Amino acid sequence: MGLVIAIDGPAAAGKGTLSKRVAQTYGFAHLDTGALYRAVGVAVLRAGGDPADAEAAAQAARALRPDDGILNDPALRSDEAAQAASKVAAVPAVRAALLDFQRRFATTPPGGAPGAVLDGRDVGTVVCPNADAKLFVTASVEVRAERRLKELRERGIPAIPSDVLEDMKARDARDSQRTVAPLLPAADAFVLDTSALDADQAFAAATAFIGTKTGFGPKV
Repeated sequence: MGLVIAIDGPAAAGKGTLSKRVAQTYGFAHLDTGALYRAVGVAVLRAGGDPADAEAAAQAARALRPDDGILNDPALRSDEAAQAASKVAAVPAVRAALLDFQRRFATTPPGGAPGAVLDGRDVGTVVCPNADAKLFVTASVEVRAERRLKELRERGIPAIPSDVLEDMKARDARDSQRTVAPLLPAADAFVLDTSALDADQAFAAATAFIGTKTGFGPKV
C-alpha cells in the first residue's frame, strides 16, 4: 500500500487546486471525493428525483461505477450539483455505498502510483483515518464566497454576491451540523488557512507539512 494524503475542507477553500498540484508533484493518484457525491446528486436530478430523498440518493450511489462517464461530466461543476451533493452526502446509505470505493482507491492507487491524494470533507476523519498526512484547508466564508463568485462569473454564470455568500453559509451549516461525518478537522490534521495565501504559498505550506509527516519528497 502506498502513502495516503487526506485533504479536507469547506467549499472554495482551495483544497481542490492544492490536492491536484500535490498529487502531480508527488506522482500520486488523485481522487476528488466530492465528485462522487456530485455525481450521485446529478444522477438523482436527471432521474427527476429529489437529492434529499434518501432512497433515491442511495440507489444512485449504489449504481455508481468508477468508469462512469458522469464522473467527468462538466455538469458536476455547477452550483446545482454542489447543492445536490451536500444533500445526498447527509444520507447514511449514500456514504456507506461510496466509502468502499474511496478506500479501495486509497489502498490500491490506479496506475501503480506510489500513493494517493484524496480531497473531500471527511477523508481524514472517516474515509482514511490512518492517512499518512492529513490537512484541513479552510478560509473565511467571505473570502470563499468571493472566490466562488469569481469562478461563477468566469464561467459566464450570473451571480449576486449576497446570494453566493448566503448559499455558502447555508452549505457550511448543513455540512458541519449533520449527524453523519460532519465537516471538521481530524484531531491530527494540519489546519491550513488560505484566506491570505496565494496558491504557491498554500502549496509550499502543505508540502512542508507532508514532508515532515512522510519524509516523501516531490517526484523528480
